Amino acid sequence: MTKTADSVALAQAILIFTDGACSGNPGPGGWAAVVTTPDGKVKELGGGTAATTNNQMEMLATIQALREVRTKPGPIYFYTDSTYVIRGITQWIWGWRKRGWKTAEGNEVSNKEFWQDLFSLVMDRNSTFSAEEAKIHWLYSRGHVGTPGNERCDVIAVAFSKKQWIDLYEGSLLKYPIAIYDVPEDGELPEMRPKQEKKQAYSYLSMVAGQVYRHRDWGSCERRVKGQSGAKFKKAMSESEESSILKEWGASASSVKE
Repeated sequence: MTKTADSVALAQAILIFTDGACSGNPGPGGWAAVVTTPDGKVKELGGGTAATTNNQMEMLATIQALREVRTKPGPIYFYTDSTYVIRGITQWIWGWRKRGWKTAEGNEVSNKEFWQDLFSLVMDRNSTFSAEEAKIHWLYSRGHVGTPGNERCDVIAVAFSKKQWIDLYEGSLLKYPIAIYDVPEDGELPEMRPKQEKKQAYSYLSMVAGQVYRHRDWGSCERRVKGQSGAKFKKAMSESEESSILKEWGASASSVKE
């Protein structure tokens, strides 16, 4: 992986910044991308989802940005503050595919459909263009440290997560008010933290049309609320937290179904 981006090479390449935002995780979310092409054009992209996660928004931003340039040859310098996206597409995905989209522990890969879409876009690029023209440099841009491209994407993603109107720029690089080429000096990923034992959730709650269900796994909870207007869902880490959620929803423990 390229640690730094040479200024000359960068000017002749496609430059992309992306970011995702989510309130509640899961909760309402937004995604954003800024795409700059060697012909001096800039395009901002963004969108929102009512019920999602931060990782899903980071991935959707990545997918939509690559879709935007799928017919454009040339190396890509892709900056994201998501170590999940970078490690997933450059390291983990090969093992997942080999195991039939299972983790090393034998569980279903989280966000499998997103990973499949992203992998397909990368492979399509590899089969369409030469190795040099298809190259994607996956680079890390630490969030909230003043990097103009990352900060702009954060503003767009947060606005969409809150359903706020925001003007998305599309036009000449010369008129773009963001110093998009002020990229991080070092695009290397930070060291991985030692894996900590994940605390098991006490329950997963969903409410559809006023009826609350208690689920033992996230998958069944997500399936119940998906596509349902006004649905609510939340993870409880303890009995007291579950009681607080039910109180917030105006429900009682005796009314909960399993």
